[in-house]
Amino acid sequence: MKEEVVDLVSIQVGSLRPVIVAGRDRVTGIFKEPVASAVVGEFGLEGDAISDSKNHGGRDQAVYLYSEEDYNWWEAQLGERPVPGQFGENLTLSSFGDREPMVGDRWQIGDVLLEVTAPRIPCSTFGAAMNDADFPKQFRRARRPGFYARVLQAGRLESGVTATKLPSGWDASINEMFDLAYETDAAAETWERFLVAPIAERARVDYERRLARSRAL
Repeated sequence: MKEEVVDLVSIQVGSLRPVIVAGRDRVTGIFKEPVASAVVGEFGLEGDAISDSKNHGGRDQAVYLYSEEDYNWWEAQLGERPVPGQFGENLTLSSFGDREPMVGDRWQIGDVLLEVTAPRIPCSTFGAAMNDADFPKQFRRARRPGFYARVLQAGRLESGVTATKLPSGWDASINEMFDLAYETDAAAETWERFLVAPIAERARVDYERRLARSRAL
């Protein structure tokens, strides 16, 4: 598996903003604004707001990445082009490379080294941010989730730098992991295969529970 080089198209940081989700007032950090540069630490981009820390953020889901190629696809579906950061990502790459994202892939972007850990699972807040309560279902059908990453090496990023993909050897794709979020009866071997890969801790807890249940059947 060869290294691939793409571009870091843009960087986005979010602040807490009000949003109405299912008729209730909430606050969210999903709305991101472009910045020319950012400091990336263990818990993500400096100044990036996280409202729901139970389900978002943390060491294993510190940075969310999406690709310009996926936005090209969405433009055809939506009839208008989403702007970088519209899906709540911190970093927009020109591409994820020729191979679909895999758990354990590493991305060297300037001084920062990231490791892929989990897909983004759409929620009702995402739908509210898109002004479409049904958008999470459309996002699920599209199977273009982008991915979260942990920070292995902190540093400063500037938009426009190159990003080098260092492929993993794990048999654990982000798209399959995305599908498993909606799976109820996968075989024990599936959960075991993902549990040996460097997945995010939230997913690990969930998969261990599902593995125990599948073994008990």
